[in-house]
Amino acid sequence: MNEQQLSERLEKVVSYIPKGARIADIGSDHAYLPCHAIQKGQIEFAIAGEVVDGPFQSATKQVRSLGLTGEIAVRKGNGLAVIEMADRVDTIVIAGMGGALIRSILEADSNKLTGVTHLILQPNIAAHQLREWGEANQWALVSESILREDNKIYEILVLEPSEQKVSYSDSERLLGPFLMQEKSAVFQAKWEHELANWKEIQTQIDASNAKNEAKLVELAMKIKIIEDVLR
Repeated sequence: MNEQQLSERLEKVVSYIPKGARIADIGSDHAYLPCHAIQKGQIEFAIAGEVVDGPFQSATKQVRSLGLTGEIAVRKGNGLAVIEMADRVDTIVIAGMGGALIRSILEADSNKLTGVTHLILQPNIAAHQLREWGEANQWALVSESILREDNKIYEILVLEPSEQKVSYSDSERLLGPFLMQEKSAVFQAKWEHELANWKEIQTQIDASNAKNEAKLVELAMKIKIIEDVLR
């Protein structure tokens, strides 16, 4: 993968970025995504944010080598702290982290979301954490995707601020309202695998001498949701 040829996962993320956007790519790694988006003419400006020195240096080198220092600001900092008011960022991209970590990044600097019109989030796991966050903070899902790449399954969530209260059912929160409607082959495969895994855990807890009743209740609820949706 490089700035010319992104992974399928990141290509899909880029496809959701509005034309002419000013983005912050948090956890940008080599800054491939913002470099690609600038070179395609998709975006006007980007911040490539990194908290770890190695990836920060890699991103800096990449942007300089392509002569894009005028369009892409590479900054070292924790999460949304790299964004400044003067940047006029309207779109935030956070891809390739766990759902809980992405949620904590959004919660830590929620004041940086002022003026932001799009969140494009690609959690590697626990996408439900981001639907819960959106529900609690009036950010509504406007689109979702699910895809398989290198034998891993990824979800992409696109959220916009909402003036109305955002509310999801238990099944929508866990599985995604748009993904549930589409019920793609990848969606089916993901949740059939999770269902089998949760049933195995349920069996193991049942056989244990010290049963975790709270965990059993949680598993039973999740299993019922999946079975009802896949039926």
